[in-house]
Amino acid sequence: MEEEVVTNSINCRELVLDMLLSINRDGEFSHIVIKNVLDKYAYLDKSERSFIKRLCQGTIENQIRIDSIINQISKTPVHKMKPVIREILRSAVYQLEFMDGVPESAACNEAVKLAKKRKFQNLSGFVNGILRNVVRQNHQFSLPDKEKDRCAYLSTFYSMPEWIVEKWVKDYGDSTTKQILADFLNSIRTTIRCNLTKISREDLKNKLEEEGVTVEVIPEVKEALVISNYDSLQRLSSFQNGEFYIQDLSSMKVAEIANPQKDQYIIDMCAAPGGKSLHLAEKLEGTGMVDARDVSWKKVDQILENKKRIGLHNLEAKLQDATILDPESIDLADIVIADVPCSGLGVISKKVDIKYKMTPEKIKEIVILQRQILEVAGTYVKANGFLVYSTCTINREENQENVQWFLQKFPDFECCFEEQILPIDGKQDGFFISKLEKKG
Repeated sequence: MEEEVVTNSINCRELVLDMLLSINRDGEFSHIVIKNVLDKYAYLDKSERSFIKRLCQGTIENQIRIDSIINQISKTPVHKMKPVIREILRSAVYQLEFMDGVPESAACNEAVKLAKKRKFQNLSGFVNGILRNVVRQNHQFSLPDKEKDRCAYLSTFYSMPEWIVEKWVKDYGDSTTKQILADFLNSIRTTIRCNLTKISREDLKNKLEEEGVTVEVIPEVKEALVISNYDSLQRLSSFQNGEFYIQDLSSMKVAEIANPQKDQYIIDMCAAPGGKSLHLAEKLEGTGMVDARDVSWKKVDQILENKKRIGLHNLEAKLQDATILDPESIDLADIVIADVPCSGLGVISKKVDIKYKMTPEKIKEIVILQRQILEVAGTYVKANGFLVYSTCTINREENQENVQWFLQKFPDFECCFEEQILPIDGKQDGFFISKLEKKG
C-alpha cells in the first residue's frame, strides 16, 4: 500500500508536506498536528493513515541525519532553502533512506510533482537532481568521526541536538546515552491502564481481541496492557465505555508510589488531561476525593471529559494556577501530586519535535516555574502527608536538583522514595518520581 498513497483525491505526501510546514515553520507541536490530521481523515484506509503518520513522524524524528545527507549533495544548505522545498526534500529523503517499501521512483517523482504543484516549477529540477543523487549514493553517506568527535557523531546518527547529547554523556555516560538515543528511535508501544472499577484486565483483554486488537499482558503491573494492530482507539467500544485509559507505564507509577488510602483527600496540581487523577480516584475505591486542578478552562474541560468517560464520582476538576497559593488548601491534603510542566526530554519518542524546540535557556526558565509550583505544593501537605513530585524528563536540573532545593527550603520534609526511569528498555518513557513525607 505504501507504493500508492493517493485516495479520493487526497495526496498523502502533500498532506505530510503541510504537516511538516506546520511543525517546522509555524512552530506547532508534532503530536497535535498528527492527531488532528488523522482525526480529520479518519475515513482513509488504515494503511494510508499509517503511511501519513510514519512519514511525518519519521521525517521529524530523523531530521538532523536527513539534513546531513542533503547537505552532502546540495550546494545550497538546508537552512537556506525555501521552507516548502526543504520539507519536500526532507520527506523524500526519509522515504529513500528509511522506508524500504517505497519505490525510489515514487519518492522522487512525487517530490518533483509537489514542487511544481506548489508553484516552484523553477526548482523542480533542483529537487529531482538532489534526490537522484541520493539514490546514486546507495545509502553511503559520511558521518562525523566517532573517535574524534563522539558527541557530533551520536548527534547526527541519532538526530539529537548536540547540546542534549553532551548533557546526557556528562550525566549518564557514553554507553547509557547511546541506549537512550537508540530507544527514542524505536517503535512506540501503546500502553493502556485497565479501569478496574468497570472491568477486569482479563475481560478487557478478551474484549479488545474480539475487536481485532493485539493485546499483551504486563505481569508486573496489574492494570496494564500493551495493544497494537488497531486503527483508531476512539472507535473501540471499550474506550468509549471508559474501560481503559491510555497511559504510559512510568506515568502509572505515580499513583502506585502515592499509595492513597480510603477516604483521603488528594490535590493534583497540574492534572490535565487527568490520567494520574483518575488512577488515584480508582485506587480510592469510591471513597475520598481527588481535587484535580489546572491553569486553563480548556485543560479543566479535558479532565472533566475523561472523568465522564471513565465514570468516577470521587474526582472534581477546578481552575487553579499551580504557582498561585490557594489559602483554603494550606495543610489540607493527605497527598499532593505535582506532575509539573517540564522539558519533556523523556518522551521524545512520542513528541518527536521537542528535542528541536527545547534549549538550555528554556530549561532554566522551566526550572524556575517548577520551583514556584513546588513551593506552593509544600504548603498544601498536612502533617504526615506526602508530596509526590514527577516529571517526564531525564534532565537532572529538573529532577534531582529540584528535590534537593525543595528539601533545603522545607526541612520538615524528607525523601522516602526517588527513581529516575530511563527510556532504555523499550517499555516505558523517561520519567522521574520522588515521594516526600511531611514530618508530623
